[in-house]
Amino acid sequence: MDEGYWAALLRDVEGETEVLPASAETEDVAASAAYAHGGKRWPSTAGSDSEEDWQLAEELLASGAPTTVTIAGYNRGGLLADFGALQGFVPASHLLAPILGQLPEQRAAALAARIGETLTVRVTEIDRDRCRLILSERLARDNQQADSLLANLRPGQTCQGQVTSLCQFGAFVDLGGFEGLIHISELSWGRVGSPAEVVQPGHQVDLLILDVDPDAHKVALSLKRLRPDPWAGVEVRYHIGQVVDAVVTNVVNFGAFARLEEGLEGLIHVSELAEGSFMHPRNVIHEGDHVRARVLQVDGGKRRIALTLRSADPQTRNHTDFPEWQYPA
Repeated sequence: MDEGYWAALLRDVEGETEVLPASAETEDVAASAAYAHGGKRWPSTAGSDSEEDWQLAEELLASGAPTTVTIAGYNRGGLLADFGALQGFVPASHLLAPILGQLPEQRAAALAARIGETLTVRVTEIDRDRCRLILSERLARDNQQADSLLANLRPGQTCQGQVTSLCQFGAFVDLGGFEGLIHISELSWGRVGSPAEVVQPGHQVDLLILDVDPDAHKVALSLKRLRPDPWAGVEVRYHIGQVVDAVVTNVVNFGAFARLEEGLEGLIHVSELAEGSFMHPRNVIHEGDHVRARVLQVDGGKRRIALTLRSADPQTRNHTDFPEWQYPA
């Protein structure tokens, strides 16, 4: 859940949880009815009898698990719910059924009609100092939807989702009530510097489910595995001595990577960039350069292609003396 969502929730709570003293002259119809029908007043006072209930509430907040409560009263902002020796507050905006009527009397009547109901809720905020326990029926419903969705997902299935946000290590996707993660390594068969190079928030994407962990509430997804692997059959399409056109994608201290086709890159080792000596590969070549290279080595099993920009006949070169292949971090 993003920070903007929680900020909005807290604004709702701050505006809706005001409970006026029963003796206050400014008390309105809804607030007074809360005390007439609600039994305990809210907020409840903290004490030794309520310690066990505070601990339970904190455990539920940490786990996100739902719980059931009975509605004992209301105020003009929402419903008051019994939670053991405590009494919690469910803001009207976090009820599944909307409160109909805009006049205070209509709103009070709609809220009063909920007294005695049992709701499934989720703990969203605790403040012991202020005897504050905030609950949400809507978020508990979202949890139940997520659990139902997770129970029906299996590795190997395909699904659709909408990209919701990007991070350094991948992209989060809404699968219809639950967010899964496409790790950056599963976005494309090619090298990806940033998830934004492949997807953007709002994109609708087809995905392969790699792993489902219901206990940890995690789903691993792949975008690239629904597309052909460019390394499949690479030794048929490329052979030693072949001249190929490529685009330089990355220059590092040991050479340069060049894209032959989408998702397929070869390495031009520093020793194969040019004749003579030079301080750094960037003195010879740059990202974005279009080059014509010769294939020195093809190894589909290890997903490696070695290229050269030097003019010597590759058939006379010693391909086994290449340093161990390296990739940029």
